[in-house]
Amino acid sequence: MQEYIDKLRALKAEAAGSPKDVESQHKRGRLTAQERIDLLFDPGTFNQIDTLVTPRYESYMGGKSSRLGDGVITGFGMVQGRQVFAAAQDATVMGGSLGEMHANKIVKAMRMALSYGCPFVALNDSGGARIQEGVDSLGGYARIFDANCEASGVIPQLSVILGPCAGGAVYSPGLTDFIFMTENSYMFITGPEVVKSVMQENVSQEDLGGGRIHASESGVAHFLASDDRECLLKVRELLSYLPSNNLSDPPYIPPRDDPERRCPELEQIVPVDPHKPYDVRQVITSIVDDGRFFEIHELWAENMVVGFARLDGFVVGLVANQPMVLAGTIDIKASIKATHFIRICDAYHIPVITLQDVPGFLPGTSQEYGGIIRNGARLIYAYSEATVPKLMLILRKSYGGAYCVMSSKGLRGDLLYAWPNAELAVMGAAGAVNILFRNEVKTAPDPQARGAELVSEYQEKFNNPYVAAARGLIDDVIEPRDSRRVLIRALHVTLSKRDRHIPRKHGISPM
Repeated sequence: MQEYIDKLRALKAEAAGSPKDVESQHKRGRLTAQERIDLLFDPGTFNQIDTLVTPRYESYMGGKSSRLGDGVITGFGMVQGRQVFAAAQDATVMGGSLGEMHANKIVKAMRMALSYGCPFVALNDSGGARIQEGVDSLGGYARIFDANCEASGVIPQLSVILGPCAGGAVYSPGLTDFIFMTENSYMFITGPEVVKSVMQENVSQEDLGGGRIHASESGVAHFLASDDRECLLKVRELLSYLPSNNLSDPPYIPPRDDPERRCPELEQIVPVDPHKPYDVRQVITSIVDDGRFFEIHELWAENMVVGFARLDGFVVGLVANQPMVLAGTIDIKASIKATHFIRICDAYHIPVITLQDVPGFLPGTSQEYGGIIRNGARLIYAYSEATVPKLMLILRKSYGGAYCVMSSKGLRGDLLYAWPNAELAVMGAAGAVNILFRNEVKTAPDPQARGAELVSEYQEKFNNPYVAAARGLIDDVIEPRDSRRVLIRALHVTLSKRDRHIPRKHGISPM
């Protein structure tokens, strides 16, 4: 028996690689695939599968052998006490390139995760398709894409880009729920050399598809980290907010924060003057449990803030206008960002809380030509389609179509509240007076005084939350300091709304 055990140990040692492989990764500022697995999973819980798989192309290469495992580690283990499946590409084996058996290992792990209702995490570090295997490698990518689509909206899928990810390989991350990137990773369909030869553009890898570009310019990356360690810690934190699958509840954590806690600081954070900006993140951290807010897409479409937090221990998704950027107006990017996030929340039974302070949609030819109508409509559809609890709090401005599209009663919002200084109207008082009373103001003995008088009258009669409350369009007007406890009470009463009899509501299509 010892002979057989010794052989097994030798094979697994061969599959694990050599100290030189470790050194080569560390020189590039990256961890090895095994080190990444060790950081992602709870210590001692990871179980590898298909350790001894070998490449199919070996005979084409004159008998030259490759390391066992075919350049990817797959398996399952515990992350904060819950089962998770993962695949970690190994850049020390043929650059982590994807061949037939490499793809088969990944697809097998994905389908196991789907069968057992567990999240799947892909750690990407690959030079792309394995040229030696020709079309077999392309077929492998297609099978991975198909598995991504089948699992979409059923189990959380996270892609972590920790090195190169180019060509067809980018579409698997593009089909998953969330993408993490490090500052020394990159993603692009065609590399700088092809761009130069075809488009006559000189561009570096970083400027074409680096982590910072995708986090701030394209919006492809939801999270940016400085290195592998920070990135994998963020992955673990995100998983703590997501359920294992679409039939499970998000993880509940017994709260330490008092559900009846009042928030008097909110009355200082938000200026009454609608023209003065403030950071809506301060409002969020004041209201949620322990001030912990896990923001998503922090660097992209910054006029809209989205992310996860907890209220009385329950996971909630926050969608909020950001007055610090573009006055909180909704543009194309903000519409896309909020739409994708709302659909994720709806797929995984996470209540959506909307904090509204919005003067309207961003005007201009660039927005119209870029399809603000189409993308604004997608935001409407996401809110209307969502069956999870939908709560809304109007902090200050709520004008025009922007009021309609963000969790209004017309879109089946469950419970809606407003602060006493909130302004709900088709437009601001000054704009309304300019349209309705233009001639009266022009012909008045003192046009400026008459205009100010009419603005004041309009605000008193129409631009306040009490008109909307009188018509049942909001459920109550509350003091800012009561926001936390009112939202928690509303959350408790609406949590029973969810329909648990639908095995799959919808996939989560790319943004």
